[in-house]
Amino acid sequence: MVKGIIFDFWGTLIENGIFPSPVRQVKYILRLQMPFRDFIVRFEEVFMTSTYDDLNEAFKAVCKEFEVEPKPFILEKLVGMWNKNELLAKPFLETKEVLDYLKDKKIKIGLISNTPNTINRLIDKFGLEDYFDGILFSYDAGMLKTNPKMFKNVLKKMKLKPKDAVMIGDSIPTDMIGARKAGIKSVLLDRRNKRDFKPKIVNLRALKDLVEKEELDDFASKELPEEEEK
Repeated sequence: MVKGIIFDFWGTLIENGIFPSPVRQVKYILRLQMPFRDFIVRFEEVFMTSTYDDLNEAFKAVCKEFEVEPKPFILEKLVGMWNKNELLAKPFLETKEVLDYLKDKKIKIGLISNTPNTINRLIDKFGLEDYFDGILFSYDAGMLKTNPKMFKNVLKKMKLKPKDAVMIGDSIPTDMIGARKAGIKSVLLDRRNKRDFKPKIVNLRALKDLVEKEELDDFASKELPEEEEK
């Protein structure tokens, strides 16, 4: 029986305020000619595993990583874009409904995310902190979710063993594969229902139904080989 559920933040509990995603817009603003999968690894390692005084300093570090001159107008555009996303971001319609349900069911809830420390403003803004029995962010841990230690550390905070938890997230490389490397079953949240991956759900209410029917453990165990994120 599942005793705890670990959630990703962006794209899982919280909807981005801008489209395309702010991470993709960073690549565009910097005019980087490289595959996104190569960009995202380097970007997150620099931007999301350290604590910076402010976004301006964080994006200076990003520019240095990609050998782009940090001109004032570039930094201004990057910071403005990131702040706009934060300003307009909001929980998905079913987020609090599902979190409330899990709390009522006495199921432990964890939160894990690759993110800079600006995430804390949103946690406070939407009153989410009290939902979670364990929280771990990459900027504080000094590592990304691709490192299984991230998942093992959040389990310690939740006082659970890997077999007792399920990871729910929208990224195959970080949420699905990262969790499985730590011995945690994982279920993809594919809101557009476009990715060929199992097991997956298309919204969080489907997760609620699985818990209600006591079918989540069996459902999460039906794993297919990991696939590359498109």
